[in-house]
Amino acid sequence: MTDIKNDYQYQPGFGNHFSSEALPDSLPKGQNTPQVCPYGLYAEQLSGTAFTVDRKHNERTWLYRIRPSVCHTPFAPFHKKTHLVGNYTDEANVSVTPNQLRWSPFDLPTEPTDFAEGLHSIAGAGDVGVKHGMGVLIYAANKSMEDAALYNSDGDFLIVPQQGRLDITTEFGKIMVHPNEICVIQRGIRFSVALPDGPSRGYICEVFNGTWTIPDLGPIGANGLANPRDFQTPVAHFIQEEKPFRIINKYGGRLFEAKQDHNPFDVVAWHGNYAPFKYNLALFNTINSVSYDHIDPSIFTVLTCKSEKPGVAIADFVIFPPRWSVQENTFRPPYFHRNCMSEFMGLIHGTYEAKQGGFVPGGASLHSMMTPHGPDAPTFAKASTEELKPMYIAKGTQAFMFESSMQLQPTHWAIEESGKVQHDYFQAWQGLKSNFDPNWKPAQK
Repeated sequence: MTDIKNDYQYQPGFGNHFSSEALPDSLPKGQNTPQVCPYGLYAEQLSGTAFTVDRKHNERTWLYRIRPSVCHTPFAPFHKKTHLVGNYTDEANVSVTPNQLRWSPFDLPTEPTDFAEGLHSIAGAGDVGVKHGMGVLIYAANKSMEDAALYNSDGDFLIVPQQGRLDITTEFGKIMVHPNEICVIQRGIRFSVALPDGPSRGYICEVFNGTWTIPDLGPIGANGLANPRDFQTPVAHFIQEEKPFRIINKYGGRLFEAKQDHNPFDVVAWHGNYAPFKYNLALFNTINSVSYDHIDPSIFTVLTCKSEKPGVAIADFVIFPPRWSVQENTFRPPYFHRNCMSEFMGLIHGTYEAKQGGFVPGGASLHSMMTPHGPDAPTFAKASTEELKPMYIAKGTQAFMFESSMQLQPTHWAIEESGKVQHDYFQAWQGLKSNFDPNWKPAQK
């Protein structure tokens, strides 16, 4: 499959065992580590799970590269100050609050800043050191990564561009990610981000344990939601180049960098099931009620990272796409809610149907565990009185949610340094007055 606008090629499918080679016969035949690999390449295994994980969940890929990835100098602390957190259980890193939180759009940088330099932790739970938890980040950048590659030792990145395409070179091949598409880059995979549209901004959900997968469909059946055939994994693409290169490692919630004398994107062939992928959110097959009541937002789950407890996620990636709303005798916007899950929401474009203002593209909101939330007063008034006819809602809009079973705590940077917290957010619900009528009687039919 080909990205028509950029002529980047992909292999379709989710969770497949892929094979790809940029030169003919560069994949060894019948074994993984021959005494001498084709073209004089090095064989290197990248393991995403422990060797002894059951076959159903075991993830690994064999890479056949010009030089092994070990050829670099020792790592040293990153040359710039960062705003990343690895341990969200330490109050030195987070601002514990049960309040509803909302942020205006995060600023694009004014100084030259690339993707790695523009990462900021917003909220999270758990600790990367014990491989348990998840984090929410934003990125804001205005220049491409130059002669540098980043990899994440802490977890898997789910990247949601909001402004500007991301031209991502990985060890597995090239990926062009547009706004309204997502990209998953797993733990340990090296990548570099170029910005073909200039300044760029977006959101990231990072999971420290488990991996992103498509949700089970249960009684929905065999089809629906995000269909496996619509996920795209790049084909092998290599660069043979002798030049100074920086390798940036996100490790323990910090950035480190090492040097090497060649381009790391030198994988000529690879095979396995541990590989980056992208997905176009416009292809999501939406499920909704066609009779009455507002169905729980879990029906909009694109990807999930499961915990050890069935039905409970470390993180879910949920979207609220354009769709038909046809329920009868129903309050159609999202209902008022207190949740044993935490909900971080972002907006890629458009206007979210449960909020009339304040929640805008590039901004965010956080309703952590058991924090009350719901539609604002103008939305409630409109939805309680409008004529209930079939409506196509959220046209030109794409809101999303990172939902977690964990109690997400915002970082000091997000609360105290970003300058984007909307301190009047609580006012969104102050206009909700009592409509109680002790003399109410049901309408005569």
